[in-house]
Amino acid sequence: MTYDPHPDGAPDPGEIVWTRVPYEDDPSRGKDRPVLLIARTGDDLVGLMMTSKDHDRDIEQEARDGRFWFDVGSGPWDGAGRPSEVRLNRLITVHPVDVRREGAVLDRSRFDAVISALGEHLP
Repeated sequence: MTYDPHPDGAPDPGEIVWTRVPYEDDPSRGKDRPVLLIARTGDDLVGLMMTSKDHDRDIEQEARDGRFWFDVGSGPWDGAGRPSEVRLNRLITVHPVDVRREGAVLDRSRFDAVISALGEHLP
């Protein structure tokens, strides 16, 4: 996993992009949401879905249900400036052609903190 954002209009690790994320229980359906890109794999990218829902209040239930989250704070990827979390134990394959728009670059220190936390929860 490499931090490698470039302001060139193409999605890169370290950037937050908006793309369709399939639902776990029905992959034929999904939701457009922000995704933190963390790596490249061939022509595709690997990302972690993001949410503005605060899971700290129900952290024990989330863990029982097999969902683990990490706070990344707020940034320009959320127009309302809400704090966000990334889900650590669900890797998303992102095809560059499916990226609707780039949201922002996550700063290096927060990216490194996510990668460090990710090691404990990889599927």
